[in-house]
Amino acid sequence: MLSVDNTLLLVIDLQEAFRNHVPGFDQIVERTRILVEAARLLGVPVIVTEQYPKGLGKTVEPLQPALDQATRFEKTGFSVFQDDAAREAILNSQRLQILMAGIESHVCVAQTALDALAFERMPFLAADAVGSRKELDRQLALDRLRQAGATITTSEAAILELTVASSHPQFRAISKLIKT
Repeated sequence: MLSVDNTLLLVIDLQEAFRNHVPGFDQIVERTRILVEAARLLGVPVIVTEQYPKGLGKTVEPLQPALDQATRFEKTGFSVFQDDAAREAILNSQRLQILMAGIESHVCVAQTALDALAFERMPFLAADAVGSRKELDRQLALDRLRQAGATITTSEAAILELTVASSHPQFRAISKLIKT
């Protein structure tokens, strides 16, 4: 079960170059924005990565305001764990649960989730906040990661799991956020 004291939100490569190639891209961005806003309300740290931003562009504009307090890393390896600084930030956070959103499910997200398992971290994938250019790649990646030990969830389920109860001090704000 996700816990605010043990979770890190990882936003992987939601960059402009993917906008016209990933089905449901705008929904993925919106669900990720909601995850980031909820993480801020709940005190969950956020790390965002950009895959070769010189060629693929920066993180898409709709996410920029929400990510103003996030730790950012540029990378060229597919797994976030291949970048020394990003890997150290994740491991030094002492957070064992990594909630993931991003592009592409079968490449950067999958390799990061598999590496998280190798580093004894528990990956949780928000299925409505990850995507690939092809739906088959996305679905097979989620199936493979589930079999490997990752938890597949949705952004709303993850947020409410982190919130725990309607008595949480941020529940009203969270409730309003997930209803958007």
